[in-house]
Amino acid sequence: MITERDGVQAVPARPGKDHVDPHLDAERLVVFGTDADLAAVALRLLRKEKLGSVALGYVPVDKNSVVAALWGLSPDPARALDIALNGDVDPVPFVRDDVGGVLMGLGVLSPVRGVGYSDADNVLRGQASRIECTPDPEGGLGLVVRIVNKRLLGTKVKESRPRAFQLGCLPTTAVLDGHKHPRPVDKWTWYRHTEDLRLVRGV
Repeated sequence: MITERDGVQAVPARPGKDHVDPHLDAERLVVFGTDADLAAVALRLLRKEKLGSVALGYVPVDKNSVVAALWGLSPDPARALDIALNGDVDPVPFVRDDVGGVLMGLGVLSPVRGVGYSDADNVLRGQASRIECTPDPEGGLGLVVRIVNKRLLGTKVKESRPRAFQLGCLPTTAVLDGHKHPRPVDKWTWYRHTEDLRLVRGV
C-alpha cells in the first residue's frame, strides 16, 4: 500500500484496522494486491467515514482481477501504478452487504434454492446454479445481478440492475471478491451505499 504521506507500507493480505487506519489521513491510498485486499481497505474507509475524502488507487496482482475488468484498469503494472498515483478520481457505485462487508468485484452465492428480489421484482423462486453480483460499471442504480442456471442444453442467465438484491434460501456458500465467507448463509443482501467510492481510473 502507498500513501502520499507515508510512502510504501507493507501490510498483510486483507489488512485490518491496525494496518490501514493510521494512513487514512492521506488524500490518496494505492493498494497493491488482490480484489479482496482492495475490499479490506475500502471497508476501513467506510467504517471511518473517509469515503468522501480519500481516493483509492489499485494495482492488481492478479491478471484475472474482476475489479480491473469492471473499471477498465490497465493490465500493465507500470501503467496501472502511474494511473493509481497520478490519475483522475472517478466516483463509482459502492456495494455493501448486510453482514458488514463490501463488494469491490464479484460476489457469488452457490448453489441456491430460495426466493430472491431485485428491488421489488421477484427474480428467483426456486433453484439456481449460482447468483453473481458486481457493481454496475454503467452506473445505473448500482448493482448487476445475474441468476445463472446450468442445463443440459446450455446455460440460462437472467440479469437485473437493481439498487438492492435480497435473498432468502437454504444454507449456501458465499464467495466475495475471491474470499469464502466463513459460514453458510441462509439470507443475503447486497445494496448500493448512499456514497460512492472515489476510485482512481484515469478516465
